[in-house]
Amino acid sequence: MKEDIKAYDNVLSLIGNTPLIKLNKLTKSFTGNFYAKVEAFNPGHSTKDRIALYIIEEAERQGILSPGDTIIETTSGNTGFSLAMVSIIKGYNCILAVSSKSSRDKIDMLRSLGAKVYVCPAHVSADDERSYYNVAKRLHQETKGSIYINQYFNQLNIDAHYKSTGPEIWEQTSGKITHLVACSGTGGTISGAAKFLKEKNPNIRILGVDAFGSVLKKYHETKELDPNEIYPYRIEGLGKNLIPTATDFDSIDHFMKVTDEESAHMTREIAKQEGLFVGYTSGAVMQAVKQYAEEGEFNENSNVVVIFPDHGSRYMSKVFSDEWMSDQGFFDSVNAEEVQKIEFIK
Repeated sequence: MKEDIKAYDNVLSLIGNTPLIKLNKLTKSFTGNFYAKVEAFNPGHSTKDRIALYIIEEAERQGILSPGDTIIETTSGNTGFSLAMVSIIKGYNCILAVSSKSSRDKIDMLRSLGAKVYVCPAHVSADDERSYYNVAKRLHQETKGSIYINQYFNQLNIDAHYKSTGPEIWEQTSGKITHLVACSGTGGTISGAAKFLKEKNPNIRILGVDAFGSVLKKYHETKELDPNEIYPYRIEGLGKNLIPTATDFDSIDHFMKVTDEESAHMTREIAKQEGLFVGYTSGAVMQAVKQYAEEGEFNENSNVVVIFPDHGSRYMSKVFSDEWMSDQGFFDSVNAEEVQKIEFIK
């Protein structure tokens, strides 16, 4: 009988309730207990599934979206994939403006889900007409029956994580979490989770991660956007050259900047030591944990949750490519042993 079949209605039912996994080897020299919230277990393989579903369903509740309408967004890849996935199930078209910094893997995946993709130059100012922010706005204006998700300036981005990620972490740690460490791009993940956790216990430390070349850390400290902080960097989905209103800076206690190179090597180490095949920003957040640990942020009673945002499969042509790593100058005599030579049997 139908009621005996235990099946999900569709793939969207699998979003959320991602596992918390103890980190054992990477953190053995650190003081404290460390756990990874592994968002790659979402069906779209990233934390962006949460906001894609939440924002679209909120638009449906408000009567803004009708079947056959078009969803438009700017994305470094992950949000776009999640939006395309949700659009397929719910019957919407999907148009995405993507940064040229996004890996070819991500762009190909977006196209495989039927999204129309516009690749925009990464290293232009946010107000440049070619920036993916302005391209998305223009496409929205030109496309009848469309909505622009605008994740960088959408309060629903924060709300999605306030209602899901934060409560999950609190429940999974039985309220014993002392620190949350998370990357900040749009800021929705760290801000929403932080808001919920701080309401439960205001003593929980919220530690943000930023990139060199991004303005977020300096803005957090001075409340001023310093254009001198902006220069090209490689990490996707981390940091910004503008100030997103989806970032609640008051909920974040401190920011740590990490380098492209150290984050890339740490991404590989997570796979090699913990068996978790996660993405570039996961390496960035783990590198920040290392730096926070070296500064004495944690003690033996610390229960530290780090958010690993996405899956490593999206970076096969980048951090998991020896050729790419070499091209970036990330291999030297110290870490050349990372290069795994393939042996062919003749």
